[in-house]
Amino acid sequence: MAADINTPTPESGTSSQTDDGGYDKKCIFCKIVKGEMGTELLHNDETISCFRDIHPGAPHHYLVVPSKHVGNCKSLRKEHVSLVEKMVEMGKEMLQKNNVTDLNDVRFGFHWPPFCSVTHLHLHVLAPVSQMGFMSRLVYRLNSYWFITADQLLQRLNSMS
Repeated sequence: MAADINTPTPESGTSSQTDDGGYDKKCIFCKIVKGEMGTELLHNDETISCFRDIHPGAPHHYLVVPSKHVGNCKSLRKEHVSLVEKMVEMGKEMLQKNNVTDLNDVRFGFHWPPFCSVTHLHLHVLAPVSQMGFMSRLVYRLNSYWFITADQLLQRLNSMS
C-alpha cells in the first residue's frame, strides 16, 4: 500500500525526515524537546520530556514524550514496554509535583492512529478526570476507537511475541 511508505517506525519516525540523533525536523514535539518552540519543559532528559498540553482537556493536562522521535503507539513493539512505563511514571511524578494525589481520578492514555494529530509518541496525563468538560470526555473517552489507556497499550505490547 502506498500509504505505508512513510509510516513512522518506532526507532526513527519517517526515515526521510529523521537524522541519526532521533530528531524529526518536521515534528512539532521534536522541536519542543529541542527548545525550538519556546514551550516550557517541565522535565527533559535524554529519555523522556514533559510539557503542558496547549489545549488542556483537564485542569492538569501534560504530555510526556520520548526525547528522541518515536512513532505513534500503533508502531510500538514489545521492546518499547520500558519506555511506556517510564512515560507513565513521569506522568505520575508530574501530578504529584502539582499536588494531584487521587490517582483514581486521572487518565493516562494515547490517541490510537489515525486519530492522533502528531505522530511522535505522546502520553496524555489528565487530572482530575471528574472536572473534564464534555468534549474532553469524548476525546479522551475510555474504550473508544480513538483513545487507548496506558495500561491497555502495555497489555498489548506485553502480549506480543
